[in-house]
Amino acid sequence: MAEALLRAALACALALLLSVAVPAKEAAPAAADPVLEARMLHIAAELRCLVCQNQTVADSHADLAADLRREIRELLSKGASDRQVVQYMTDRYGDFILYRPPLRASTVVLWVGPAVLLAGGLLVLVVVLRRRARLQPERFEPDEGDDLGDPVART
Repeated sequence: MAEALLRAALACALALLLSVAVPAKEAAPAAADPVLEARMLHIAAELRCLVCQNQTVADSHADLAADLRREIRELLSKGASDRQVVQYMTDRYGDFILYRPPLRASTVVLWVGPAVLLAGGLLVLVVVLRRRARLQPERFEPDEGDDLGDPVART
């Protein structure tokens, strides 16, 4: 019994020594050039993650977003301008990758669509409320227990 307890204590001490002996490494910077990294993050913040769609490429943890960030770094390190990188991504993935797509015939629905849907919904609401206001009270079905003479309704 004492021997098993001694072995367990030695195993714990050995595990503790090994964990202290192996220091943690600092994460290597994604780019050796901080200016390049800042440019990459600025561009990635303007691009939509194609997997998450509600996050930018800079914020997403998806594998595709990491690949896109790496590709942006490579293009920038080869001397491409910010505009050229965004154009490359747009040519490859379409206007959908842009968080703020340009106003074109193909994207007009993205810009005008929400306003049209809101206006349509408000118009339907107004029409329904006006029709209901013109109806006579007899046209509505009474709720159960609305009759004041009904003893069940008073309880």
